[in-house]
Amino acid sequence: MTPTTAHADQDAVILDYNGVIGLQPTTDQWLHLVRTALWPADDLPAFQHAFWNARPAYDAGQLSDLAYWATVLGHHPGARRLRELRDADTAMWTSTDDRVVEILERAHASGTPLVLLSNAPRHLSEVLDRHPWRRLMSHAFYSARLQVCKPDPAAYQHAMNATSADPHRVLFVDDRADNCHAARHLGLRTLHYTGRPTDLAAALQPSN
Repeated sequence: MTPTTAHADQDAVILDYNGVIGLQPTTDQWLHLVRTALWPADDLPAFQHAFWNARPAYDAGQLSDLAYWATVLGHHPGARRLRELRDADTAMWTSTDDRVVEILERAHASGTPLVLLSNAPRHLSEVLDRHPWRRLMSHAFYSARLQVCKPDPAAYQHAMNATSADPHRVLFVDDRADNCHAARHLGLRTLHYTGRPTDLAAALQPSN
């Protein structure tokens, strides 16, 4: 999908975290989580299916850490393993793309307000808030705190309200097409980010 804006002027930018600022987990990280869960290592697809099937409710703050992992595994993991699972899960999502951060640093320095809107469980949100790039964001909204996930319009509304800008002058950046579709329906400009920092740099470049 191509962006609906190239480098048109905008009053603010709303950004997703995972898949934009944050790097996708590696296979080794997934396998580490599988081993931590005591799941058969040769059955990663089944594990990922269980992981993602319960994830929307976890991201929306409707499931505790225990309830989420009990749902994924089909049994109570025990207190120690629960901590290990949560920590391994969180670690998978905290590596950032330095190329994207550099682009956002330039945008921030130019005075462009940046707002984070991420589907993330509470513990991950607390870790992300401590990352150095977080200072670039004038506001950060996480689904577990909002108790609603993208692409629900209510999630976008929190970020849009924070910009105090006309939606048509706000750029929304996300790696998921469905999230971008929902944003366009609300009047936002969108960039469906596919892992190419040059696309993001171009979209954030002010017009001459």
